[in-house]
Amino acid sequence: MSNAIEIMHLPRATYRLQFNGQFRLSDALVLVPYFHALGISHLYASPLFKAAPRSSHGYDVADYTEINSEIGTEDDLEKLAAALHEKKMGLVLDIVPNHMGIAARENLWWWDVLLHGAESKYADHFDIDWKSPHEHIHGKVLIPLLGGEYETLVTQGAIKLVHENGQFLLSHYEHRFPLTPNTVTGLPTDADGLKRFNSDFAALDQLIRRQHYCLEFHEHGDGRLNYRRFFAVSSLAAVRVEDEKVFKATHVLVRRWVEKGWIDGLRVDHPDGLRDPAKYLQRLRKLAPKAWIVVEKIVEPGEMLPGSWPVQGTTGYDWLNQINGLFIDPNGEKAFTDFYKDFIGESTDYAVMVREKKRSALKTLLATELHRLTNLLAVVAKRRKTLQKFSRVDLQEALAEILVCFPVYRSYISEIDSKKSAADIAMIKTAARLASNGKKRVLSEIITQIQALLVKRQSGKAAQHFIARFQQLTGPVMAKGVEDTAFYCFNRFTSLNEVGGDPEKFGINPDEFHEFAQRLWNDWPDSQITTSTHDTKRAEDVRARLNVLSEMPDIWSQTVRRWSAMNACHRQNELPDRKAEYLFYQTLAGAWPLSEERAQFYMEKAAHESKEHTTWTKRNIAYEKALKTFVSETLRDPEFTADVERFTGTLANAAAVNSLAQTLLKLVAPGVPDIYQGCELWDFSLVDPDNRRTVDFDLRRQLLAEAKNLSPEEIWKRRANGLPKLWLIQKALHLREQSPDFAGFDYQPIFANGSKSGNVFGLMRGEKVIAIVPRFLMKLNNDWQDTSIQLPAGSWHNELSGEDLSGEIRAEHLFRKFPVALLLRKEED
Repeated sequence: MSNAIEIMHLPRATYRLQFNGQFRLSDALVLVPYFHALGISHLYASPLFKAAPRSSHGYDVADYTEINSEIGTEDDLEKLAAALHEKKMGLVLDIVPNHMGIAARENLWWWDVLLHGAESKYADHFDIDWKSPHEHIHGKVLIPLLGGEYETLVTQGAIKLVHENGQFLLSHYEHRFPLTPNTVTGLPTDADGLKRFNSDFAALDQLIRRQHYCLEFHEHGDGRLNYRRFFAVSSLAAVRVEDEKVFKATHVLVRRWVEKGWIDGLRVDHPDGLRDPAKYLQRLRKLAPKAWIVVEKIVEPGEMLPGSWPVQGTTGYDWLNQINGLFIDPNGEKAFTDFYKDFIGESTDYAVMVREKKRSALKTLLATELHRLTNLLAVVAKRRKTLQKFSRVDLQEALAEILVCFPVYRSYISEIDSKKSAADIAMIKTAARLASNGKKRVLSEIITQIQALLVKRQSGKAAQHFIARFQQLTGPVMAKGVEDTAFYCFNRFTSLNEVGGDPEKFGINPDEFHEFAQRLWNDWPDSQITTSTHDTKRAEDVRARLNVLSEMPDIWSQTVRRWSAMNACHRQNELPDRKAEYLFYQTLAGAWPLSEERAQFYMEKAAHESKEHTTWTKRNIAYEKALKTFVSETLRDPEFTADVERFTGTLANAAAVNSLAQTLLKLVAPGVPDIYQGCELWDFSLVDPDNRRTVDFDLRRQLLAEAKNLSPEEIWKRRANGLPKLWLIQKALHLREQSPDFAGFDYQPIFANGSKSGNVFGLMRGEKVIAIVPRFLMKLNNDWQDTSIQLPAGSWHNELSGEDLSGEIRAEHLFRKFPVALLLRKEED
């Protein structure tokens, strides 16, 4: 567990930076003094490896052995590391072991596979099924990126032979593909010869069919693809890091940078996609024995991170959902549910929806993965009397049901460890029980046999291979069915629709939160905790403002009905549907002011992700046009936008306090707090790429300099630009910096007394630091009545208001100068 691993440099706080062509390593170097002044100990960098050209994020790695020239050089990285070390700071690197970007020829491994097929020296670096059941791609790699049917595009000249830089290539618009050496003899190099050849469709077709890959219409990819990929993204091919040779090849730079002392920590992207995450993490720990390592593991409610993993914890989605729920008023649940059902005119059974969306994702987007897993089960079935009698169709249907009902992202049954955790066994049995419910006898019997196959020790290679593949598929089914579909369909209260969250869980009570935080302190005290990431559906301040609505369901429902009546003239033939309309109003309430461009982009993405009227691959132009028109006309309607402005203005103060409260708790609670780029001021970003917009660091540096000479009251008066949040972060991180042993402070709850005690939340660390914040200020209406907090014995100094406090403190007094309180025990004279 994390507390059993000696870490060289445990971060005090991380700051996530998204590197790309618009923000380079040299830009970060200039900002080191600012981050140091803010109190950050470690910059947390997005992947720095060579990626696809013009990548905005770096997760489409093209070469693990080179730094991305678009963001800088190794000299630039060395300078950044040196500047950080000079300030006693460090660098955490995001690494991507699960997949590579294969859309661009910069990926030389993949290019070599296309060139030489199964004989390529890199063929075993990727997870390719060379014996595909589809005969036309047997022994080849399917490349599903054509904009139409292959035969049509060939005859239209959209696929042609070109000769560039001394090489023969196949061209399809901006894409290029290599030609196997033994197929280029006699091909023309001059323009006229190439034109004649490309006009001979039979000759061109024959040349294309002799290659080690098969070009195909992108709509066929989900059902025929023969390489494992990242979720349903065909341009990201999975990498077989379970092979030690491949592990070494993919970690060349990581090893070098760790050994040079440039990297102090590692963030592991999507470990659930790996064949054996535990084995991978053991190798990574050996490579970086004293690095702070966290994993992007989505821990579902009630789930625990495997305690045997040699890491410090997760990237904090579990924390994010807990802290967000603390500021959602559970008393508003029924009113929200009733109004949502009435407004959209549909059933709102979320559990049923999740199963439907997971089933749909499995049988469409992930069809090829399901077919491949069924083939493996069929091989196992031939050798087992209990499964021999069942048809392949029945095997696949039963397998699909247990995948759909799997309650978490995955289990962790290792091929090298015969032991299975009680948690893994319980999850598998839960999935089997849910999958069998109401099914015919044949399917129930198969599901029982699959359960036995998964939970009992297996010695045969076929069975072990099936178990590994099964575990690699449950995550994509969850991600594509829930995160990327159901979360865009179930819009009762969108603040809850966050990665790793449960949209049915309307609020977290203080006791639940304290229990969670205490468990985090006991088990993973050095885990990362966060409130926004590059993958969150909404930035922390969007959720903070939306959470205010939970306190005022009647006013909110009246407002929505008023807006809907105002905008009825902008709908076309009852389009967009009410669910999209309701999502739009919540988006405006949470992210206002929102430009038409940003609103259009978000609503288009939401429509495609929901897959109810249109999708990314099968677009419903009429629906999309109606949606676009609705967004455009409403945002150009001065009466409507003025109403939105007035309404969101009534939420501003309570939303600001919510944001400061969750920020302070993050900075004081057990774990390593992370600040996503730009979020030290109010940030009302939506899902990516909206949350990857350029950050105005000049403004942030200016405000930080100004804040030094302002009183807490003056800071609060300037809340419109987010100054209180920036100031609070600096104050809290300075306190942590002045307490080198802060990470080791234990955790205790602090409770209020009086009639409004539920509107106060507090925690204490190590009998030395206390954070106290208000909740549900809109309902409170500044009437604290008899509410007070009995401070622990001794004298305390409020680092935010400048006051000395002791004994029983009235809530209205504690929050009168600044809306949250950070108390430090005064040393005895």
